[in-house]
Amino acid sequence: MTSKLNPLNEKQINALADLIEGIRLDQLVWLNGYLQGLSLNLEGKSPILDPVAELSAAEVVRKQKLTVLYGTHTGRSRAIAEKLSQKAKYAGIEVKTESLEDYKPKQISSEKLVALVVSTHGEGEPPMMAEDFHTFITGPKAPKLNGLNYAVLALGDRSYKLFCQTGIDIDQAFVKNGATALLPLEKLDVDFEDAANAWIDNLLSVLKSRMPVETSTINSSVQAETVEYSRKKPFYALVSDKVRITGRSSNKEVYHVELSLEGSGLTYEPGDAIGILANNPPLLVDEILRKGNFNPEEMVSVREGNISLREALLNHLEITLLTKEVIKSYAELSGIRDVAVILENEALLDKYLYGHDVLDLLEEFPYDWTARQFVDVLRNLPPRLYSVSSSQAAVGNEVHITVSAVRYNNKGRIRFGACSTYLADRIEVDGKIAVFIEKNPAFKLPRHEETPIIMIGAGTGIAPFRAFLQHREAAGMKGKTWLFFGERRFQSDFLYQVEWQKLLKNGYLEKLDLAFSRDQDEKIYVQHRLIEHQEEIYSWLQNGASLYLCGDMRNMARDVQKALVEIIATQGGLSLRKAGDYLKQLKKQHRYQMDVY
Repeated sequence: MTSKLNPLNEKQINALADLIEGIRLDQLVWLNGYLQGLSLNLEGKSPILDPVAELSAAEVVRKQKLTVLYGTHTGRSRAIAEKLSQKAKYAGIEVKTESLEDYKPKQISSEKLVALVVSTHGEGEPPMMAEDFHTFITGPKAPKLNGLNYAVLALGDRSYKLFCQTGIDIDQAFVKNGATALLPLEKLDVDFEDAANAWIDNLLSVLKSRMPVETSTINSSVQAETVEYSRKKPFYALVSDKVRITGRSSNKEVYHVELSLEGSGLTYEPGDAIGILANNPPLLVDEILRKGNFNPEEMVSVREGNISLREALLNHLEITLLTKEVIKSYAELSGIRDVAVILENEALLDKYLYGHDVLDLLEEFPYDWTARQFVDVLRNLPPRLYSVSSSQAAVGNEVHITVSAVRYNNKGRIRFGACSTYLADRIEVDGKIAVFIEKNPAFKLPRHEETPIIMIGAGTGIAPFRAFLQHREAAGMKGKTWLFFGERRFQSDFLYQVEWQKLLKNGYLEKLDLAFSRDQDEKIYVQHRLIEHQEEIYSWLQNGASLYLCGDMRNMARDVQKALVEIIATQGGLSLRKAGDYLKQLKKQHRYQMDVY
């Protein structure tokens, strides 16, 4: 280690060497978490427990059980919370686990020890099950929490501007009302597994360090772990079929892709998603290397190890999308004022995040980057998730997806979606791709088959509803099913047309309403069809129907939700506020479920 990289003096180096000599792994993990927290404390962030002086905190851990709370939209926060609970019990810590949906918010004032795992949905919004708790704890009625010791793990997606905002809000509310952090707030991106495991280990180390020695020993019995395919260990699935399902005259390329899961043991349900680990468009990689005057063979260090810069850009780093964090890092490391200006102007930031990529930064704000500096700016390439468009009950060891190839022109250059064009252009039948199953407990068919369902989808948002109806057909479940589907043109964009007609004929799909926006002078979308049938839709809802929405969050989903509120208000004789409450109640009852992107 050179003196340039090492800020410690000789005395500190010797003290550090003495400290870590003979240190145990659990002690090292705790020390790592403590030092991270101390560094944040020096920056004026969440207060961190003093490791020596906080005897009252030790008493809390000895006498009080750990309450693990979670708020989730897709089930990831729940999985992490359950893993924490399991490990805590294994370490001799008494623990209870509860969803924020079932937890009474006012109960937080009586808690002494809380670990909270919560995701952020969309643009800074809490997941539905966490809405009431979020509103309470961040509002004027929040209680004093001087006796609470806590840790918050926030999940999010850096491609959204308000990254991990729900976790940030709750952490700040805890601090504001007198609670004390056991660990600093941890914010995790979509590629979260390793960091989540480290957070769990850090938290347990802090807790065990405050427990009596006799109760902090870990059960020495060996627990067998089931090896499963996941983000960290994907299954390489064979592409058994790929066909374009939009017509030649369509300006959209939509593909139906079938993957073999033979030998994987992977299972899924309608409503789940499949994660795909793709690579970036080679043309974009080459342009970045050229524009930055980089040596493609120069070795750089990424999470996977030391590899060439070209391989890192091709397979391991996000370059087709920009996030606020990437722009911030670019501004800080380059010192270019014009980049910082983008961050200071919300409208300008929104505009720049949409439709721009890493090459835009290099072209518009050139800087003499070293390969190492440039890699440090970039985000790891996350997997892309696609709603499954098949039911395993119908297709066996296969999984189907519906993929729209993303290509568009911006500033005189063609842009490519990373995964969609990977599947469309660079993967053929008999090729293999790395996949895993992403469970989505928040988008599932009703438990009772007699429950009517209304499905609203646009474009590839039709995918999960194909899975729903495949599943019902395989089980011989005929009943009230109503599908609203929207696209541009009937002749070229009616996805899975023959299948819907067959389902209608055989009684598995009772009603089908279509909205093709470009087939007439006045554009017609699915929300217009909903308004046309509002009396019957309201009747279905009043008779217990479940409502499903899948599609673009930015436009389609918001327009549909607005139409639903208007329908409920008109047909129910309610104010818009009361109609909104009605729709919110449907969400709480799991009768209104959304899969939006």
